Order: sequence, then C-alpha cells, then structure tokens
Amino acid sequence: MELDLYKLYYHPLNASMAPRFVLEALCLKHELVLVDRKASFQKSAEYLALNPSGRIPVLVDGENVIFESAAICIYLCEKKPGSNLIPEIVEERAQFFQWLMYLTGTVQAELMVYFYPERHSEDSAATSQIHNQQDRRIVEMLALLDSQLEGKQYLLGDNLSLCDYFLFMLCVWADELSVPPLKFKNLNRSLRYIAALPEVANVCRHENLSLEMYV
Repeated sequence: MELDLYKLYYHPLNASMAPRFVLEALCLKHELVLVDRKASFQKSAEYLALNPSGRIPVLVDGENVIFESAAICIYLCEKKPGSNLIPEIVEERAQFFQWLMYLTGTVQAELMVYFYPERHSEDSAATSQIHNQQDRRIVEMLALLDSQLEGKQYLLGDNLSLCDYFLFMLCVWADELSVPPLKFKNLNRSLRYIAALPEVANVCRHENLSLEMYV
C-alpha cells in the first residue's frame, strides 16, 4: 500500500499541472500547498530553501525535495513502478524521452519567452517583435507535434504516457496563439482524449479551467 504523503507546491495553470495529473493518475496520497504568486512567495527565503530557482512547482517527499516539473513527474512514476506512464521497452523509452525533452526543453522554453518577452529586451518595440516572432516559432512546433500525432491517439501511439500530460498542459498555455492547438486536426483529436481522462478533469476543475472547448 502507498503510504507516502507527497507535498506539492503549486499554482493554478502553472507548471505544477503535469505533476498534479500524475499524482491523480497514480492515486498517490498528497497535500497541495498553494504558492501565493501575488505576494511573490516563490521568491521568499522559505521557498528558495526548497527551490533555489524560485520557480513553481516543488515536490517534497520526506527528506527528498525535487524541483522542475518533468523531474517531479519522472520521480513519481518511478516511485510507483508498473504505472506504464514511462515505457519499459528500451526503444519506446528512447522515443518517450525524446518527446518529453522536446516538450519541456523546447516548447515550454519558447513559451516562456513568448509570455515574458520583457525579460529579453528593455526596448518595448523589441519586446513586441519578440512576442510576435515567438508566436510564429511555437505555431511551427505545434505543427510538428500535430504531424507526430497523425494516425495516433497519443504521442507514443495508442498508450498514454507522461508526455501526453505535458502536451496538454503546454497546449492549455498556448491557447491564445494566432493558431491555437485546437486548430490542428491531430492535436485537436488527441487533446480531446486527454481532456476526458478523469485525472485531467479533476485537476482542471480544481484549478477552475473549463474543458468545454474540448468536448
């Protein structure tokens, strides 16, 4: 029986969504700690002692403290072997890590530039250009993901994996792009499958995210 009580520091619609999907999917007993971003709690000494990068989320498991959303999710999956959210076959694992790294290291990183262009230039005109250029770059990435989903229910085929939780989280963020994820045929289909999962529906309900567009 799973006896661990995990503590997840989170904020609605933040990078903590994917770990929350995993916690729900694996039925792991956990406590949620809401990070007050308005008060910049993530920059407080208390929080920085857990995560020196000052970003959300953080997972506390006894004496183990893990930050970075993907690392948290992998940790949780490995704490509960047999969940099948990470493939066991070597070749499938390679594909899994390829797409997980693409989603977290490329798509998510580019989205951060899109949302916070002022961090990359002090020139207001330049920040506007960065924002627009990022829109085009990320739409191209969505097109690549759409191509990968041709003839598939999920990124790795017919089997749900951790990658799909990340895909859904990032597509929620990307909804305001000039060409949003649901405009792509294959992404549209796959996102609807993912939105219908009980763990996804439960988390989105708690974080006040309507899934009406995915019905």
